[in-house]
Amino acid sequence: MDLELQLCYRQLGFREPPFRLTPDTDYFFPGSRYLEALDHLRFGVASGGLTLLTGEVGLGKTMLCRYLLKHPPPGIRFAYLLNPDQSYAELLVSIYQDLTSAIPEDRSISFLQRELYQLLLRLAAGGERVAVVVDEAHRLHAKVLEGLRLLSNLDTEKEKLLCLLFVGQPELEQTLRHRMLRPLAQRINVRYRLRPLVWEETIQYIRHRLYVAGGQHRLRFPVGVMLLTHVLSKGVPRRINQLCDRALLAAYARHRGVVGPIMMMRATQEICG
Repeated sequence: MDLELQLCYRQLGFREPPFRLTPDTDYFFPGSRYLEALDHLRFGVASGGLTLLTGEVGLGKTMLCRYLLKHPPPGIRFAYLLNPDQSYAELLVSIYQDLTSAIPEDRSISFLQRELYQLLLRLAAGGERVAVVVDEAHRLHAKVLEGLRLLSNLDTEKEKLLCLLFVGQPELEQTLRHRMLRPLAQRINVRYRLRPLVWEETIQYIRHRLYVAGGQHRLRFPVGVMLLTHVLSKGVPRRINQLCDRALLAAYARHRGVVGPIMMMRATQEICG
């Protein structure tokens, strides 16, 4: 961010931009549906099975993943796969590297599976289980999904050593209906679909981000403008951030302490066309 923009936010009383698009867990919004989604993810980890979290673009799925990683359940070690557009062998390398901070010299599938199993056994002996979070999982190829199903078979007679959490767009649900992937779909015991915010939550969301960025800020978003933001954004947090940030900068440029509806409408035109 350039110095001029930094100065703009500081003059408005913010420590940092309140509507950045990055998944900063300091801005995690504890709305009911996000807490419910977190509960489902945690239950999936605790049960040791396969968990599916889906939602449209911009609803905050990656933020949920990052928040879960930052506040892990006791006794759980996470591997986080942010780029699933890889081969099965490359995913195994990513998991191994995430868990050990080491890069294996032998990258054959048979070696990696054997090493991962031994690693899981050692962690289990020390009281730890592994959860693999696959973000953007809708981009996984069917063969890779089948490989991950086989990976979930790495357990003992007494307990599961590894659980999988698939997080992605609704297309993932369609992919899992494929006949070839029925064995994987049947293993999913926790499912949750993330929905857009309702109007009350949009108001709470905007106020929450303004407060986190600087409780003593000098900019006001009237309730009517926040309701308009909900309509224009359709309750999608990413779009709310884009609209509010653009309107905030418009208010600053006009030396206004209040964001008006015309500013929000113009922000929509600039972003959406």
